[in-house]
Amino acid sequence: MIVAATGVAGTALLGASLAAEPGSPRFLRLTAATAATWVAGGLAAGPVPRGRRSVLVPVLTGAAAFGAFYAGALVARRIPVLNRALASVLRHAGGGPVAFATLANGAAEEVFFRGALYAALGGRRSTAIYMLVTAATRNPALVLASGVMGALFTLQRRAAGGIQAPVLTHVTWSALMLRYLPPLFAEAPETNERSPSSSRSTSESST
Repeated sequence: MIVAATGVAGTALLGASLAAEPGSPRFLRLTAATAATWVAGGLAAGPVPRGRRSVLVPVLTGAAAFGAFYAGALVARRIPVLNRALASVLRHAGGGPVAFATLANGAAEEVFFRGALYAALGGRRSTAIYMLVTAATRNPALVLASGVMGALFTLQRRAAGGIQAPVLTHVTWSALMLRYLPPLFAEAPETNERSPSSSRSTSESST
């Protein structure tokens, strides 16, 4: 019951947070509320196993996952639907409170999805539900990422026997994505001014 209620509440908050104005107080409040919901529901459902106390391997795994996603992003820029989806979600990226809220939410997701939900439903079904919850954002890029990374986090949860490894990988991956992906999808500044060369060519063609 707790797991189901947490899933419904967290899904609604996640969808609302991504619909909010990027970087706005409403976005920060909703993101914080989403993280709090995942953590509270995960802890209320029962003990959350920590697993093996390995730090280096999960961090390196997160860095390797980022490398794969960065390569994929270079390709996605040439696919209109994915380019629009990534540009849309990366509008929410930023430093300071926004970055902290995003990273905290990533760690909180692991407490619930690889903690309580994994314990209740197992690996495959918890990963499938992770994707369904992410679909509330209505962003295909996020849904695709949730499937890939959710499968990786589930493998780590099974191998390590707890959530520490997926938490470290998730936070590392998210931090690198926030730092290095936005410049790839930054829109070129629009200007209404013509360059000198174009002005000259226009004037010449009119004479």
